[in-house]
Amino acid sequence: MNRIARIAVGAVGAAALLSAPVPAFAAAPAATATVTTCGNSSLQAGLATYACADVTGDSVAIYGKIGLAGPPSPGSPWPPAPKELVTHLSADVAGGASLGTVNGRTVFQVSTVRVDGISATVPCGSTVHVSFAVEGFWSGQVPATVNVPVVC
Repeated sequence: MNRIARIAVGAVGAAALLSAPVPAFAAAPAATATVTTCGNSSLQAGLATYACADVTGDSVAIYGKIGLAGPPSPGSPWPPAPKELVTHLSADVAGGASLGTVNGRTVFQVSTVRVDGISATVPCGSTVHVSFAVEGFWSGQVPATVNVPVVC
């Protein structure tokens, strides 16, 4: 094949490739960010407690946190003795169904403790009410609460 014929065949091949339909690539779905919301602290069993929720789209993970309420009193032993606690975590959709209740035990000493237990799918536009209560064997409960909007 001579040089002009090769150029002509190459041009025809290139035109065929350029005129062929190109499959459309689906746009990758945008990653949905997780929004963490914790309510105000509540003083329970001498500790600071929080009711929290992580919302990703319409998925909600409910948990409670237990931490020190403040610095130790002068002269108190350090580290403090471990405290065995009874925990109560519950959640419901405002004006709707319960998402569940989890009761358990945990031991707290110094480091913040996270108490997991409820995961659910909730309709967009809903508000989830979370309650987290902790009691030592010498004190009652003063639940920490938070209302979390589910914005999808």
